[in-house]
Amino acid sequence: MRRVGGFALVLACLAAGIWGGLALWFQFPGNAVAKGVAILVWCVPCMLALRVGLAWKPHWRSFAVFAACFVLLLGWWTTIRPAQDRQWADDVAQPLHARIEGDRLLLDNVRDFHWRTEDDYDIRWERREYDLSQVRSVDLILSYWMGPAIAHTLVSFGFADGRQLVFSLEIRKERGESFSALGGFFRRFEAVLVAADERDIVQVRTSVRGEDVYLYRLHGLTRGDMRELLRFYVGQAQALERAPAFYNTLTSNCTTVVFALMRRIVPALPLDYRLLLSGYLARYAADVGGLTPGVPYAQLHERGRITLRARAAGDTDDFSRRIREGVPGIAEGGAP
Repeated sequence: MRRVGGFALVLACLAAGIWGGLALWFQFPGNAVAKGVAILVWCVPCMLALRVGLAWKPHWRSFAVFAACFVLLLGWWTTIRPAQDRQWADDVAQPLHARIEGDRLLLDNVRDFHWRTEDDYDIRWERREYDLSQVRSVDLILSYWMGPAIAHTLVSFGFADGRQLVFSLEIRKERGESFSALGGFFRRFEAVLVAADERDIVQVRTSVRGEDVYLYRLHGLTRGDMRELLRFYVGQAQALERAPAFYNTLTSNCTTVVFALMRRIVPALPLDYRLLLSGYLARYAADVGGLTPGVPYAQLHERGRITLRARAAGDTDDFSRRIREGVPGIAEGGAP
């Protein structure tokens, strides 16, 4: 039993050692050389603890030294705080300001960029007003950028006047920075809630980044439910405005925020592995009765693919209508 306990302790030290090395790589200040030196220093107590832990009679002093070093590392980790004042990339430079006055939804910094390439675009942030009593639909949009299991999740609200408003929880990239799923576990990125014109946020994915995008009409929501979902996003925007937060690949990402949003309407919504493998989120939504009833999932998936329609629509005024042509659950004429 003592050997089993010692082996379990070795595994715990190994896991803590790997976590600490990655934390230092993503967060230790300085260049790659400085990070490498810090990791090498960290490896000394790690290797000592592992070596003696595998001995017949473990030397507990070595584990104590490792534990003390780990506590110091955790103390440093707690000093890492999210910020609002970095040199942000243009497409996430402006935070969303949102408030509700009666039935009026007031938004500052709604993004409406005109994209030509990843580096060539017209910057435009707008102040917009929407009538909550006129919300008519909610659509789930999945944008695939890394195989069939991983997709970015967006939610699009349709209004009676034909306008679409899309919300997307994203990493708040600094200039020249790119996304890292692994870095997302180690406080590498702040989170930002983007509200955008649908033409902007869909077209940058289909026509600029080359992603594959699917759209599904959510089923079974009353207009009261839809308004509640909009209020949820307003609350998220206000919370991030009060206090910045880190994006987390596992616990605080574009899909978990949608799940939290839907649980406000359906409290018994079950947990599922597809909430982590976001590329399968639409199948999950179909299984719990959230998509157009009476249509097989294969058909929802096939007719919900809007990639080619979005590329063909380009920068037209009727973009939202054109990408919805033929999508199950949406009446002839498209949005809303």
